[in-house]
Amino acid sequence: MQSSLIAKYGDARLPRYTSYPTSPRFSPAVDASTYGDWLATLPMDKPASLYVHIPFCRSICWYCACHTTITRQDLPIHNYLQKLRKEIYLVSASTKARLKINHLHFGGGTPTIMPPTEMRELIGLLREYFDFADTVQIALEIDPRTLEEEMATVLGEAGVSRASLGVQSFDPVVQKAINRTQSEEQTMDAVSRLRRAGVGSINFDLIYGLPYQTVESCIETIKAAIMMRPDRFAVFGYGHVPSLKRHQGRIDESSLANSQGRVAQAEAIAEHLVAAGYHCIGLDHFARPGDSLAIAQTNGQLHRNFQGYTTRACETLIGFGASAIGFMAGGYVQNEVRPSQYARRITSGRFATVKGYRLSAEDRLRADIIDRLMCDFQVDVPSIAAAHGFEPGALLDGNDRLSMLENDGIVENVDGVIQLREKRRFLIRAIAAAFDAYLEPSERSCSKAA
Repeated sequence: MQSSLIAKYGDARLPRYTSYPTSPRFSPAVDASTYGDWLATLPMDKPASLYVHIPFCRSICWYCACHTTITRQDLPIHNYLQKLRKEIYLVSASTKARLKINHLHFGGGTPTIMPPTEMRELIGLLREYFDFADTVQIALEIDPRTLEEEMATVLGEAGVSRASLGVQSFDPVVQKAINRTQSEEQTMDAVSRLRRAGVGSINFDLIYGLPYQTVESCIETIKAAIMMRPDRFAVFGYGHVPSLKRHQGRIDESSLANSQGRVAQAEAIAEHLVAAGYHCIGLDHFARPGDSLAIAQTNGQLHRNFQGYTTRACETLIGFGASAIGFMAGGYVQNEVRPSQYARRITSGRFATVKGYRLSAEDRLRADIIDRLMCDFQVDVPSIAAAHGFEPGALLDGNDRLSMLENDGIVENVDGVIQLREKRRFLIRAIAAAFDAYLEPSERSCSKAA
């Protein structure tokens, strides 16, 4: 039964639903002027989150789908950070008062590519222009191969509470095929430095579906990773899109597992993590029982955003840097992707926003339904529809995708309460897609309740 479901649904290129609508729907209709208007009307009584994008790496990993630039020199990084500081000033000057911040995330690229002194100054500048909560969470993505002791010390002193280390795979055959050689010793050294520096939570990022990867090599990687006792794991499936990311063309497609092989790899990783005491969190995260993600899941307070799963619903996300995406009550905004064009806009005193999306009432309804599915694997459609002032029938009646999932035994639908059947977790995106109005030209519009 499972093999037939994999064959039917496994090859579908569906969104990961870290946002709804997803970024391909963004357009220039939302621009820098729109962003300025939205910033000026932000509520000051609700906390916000910050995202800072550092789009530089020392070498390219061939599996990478991030917006990043390869540089061997420090000058481009230094120049970029100057523009980043100016953007921080422009944004902070456009709000009615200092925004209260409860979460800060540095992504990349490789955020720790900057010198330690610049990292200290950048976090200090953000604290100067924004009002950081006493319980603020500061998270940062790290390449373990380049983390030095001085940087780890600075991160601890600056209050970084969580570090996500890119591991992907410890299999040397896989590493060679993706142009990323990283030993277990390098990773362990990075973990030890961060813990000595006082960084309280460690996250490992793993990928399945990589070239030459097998169930056996996935198991060997997860066993080695568990020995280092990270607090969380994020386990993602490799997406091969050489038409969008040219460097992925260096990967031999014949070395990639098929859909059934990918599911087998993902399930093997999950089984070993659960056996080691980690809780499954949503689609692709695992956490220790006392971790805040596990607690949030138990309490029905888990949410999903651009960084994956989170314990806090975020009404405002301010994005800084090239390609950064932000979110406000009005909708989404995204900065210029190319660092050179980003720099030109900021130098001229303008916001770097070049596209975005203005949310409709129906978008907000569908976003809430998809969020609950991705977090809880079930959703009470009538309840959420009523909270948004919509009739549930507009979402359920004539929903061919949902009917197909019911007929295939993937979901159970009892009076509009949709629940994923046991052992069908890997198909959750197909269920979320049943409520995505933008996947097909024949979009359905909901009707407001009378």
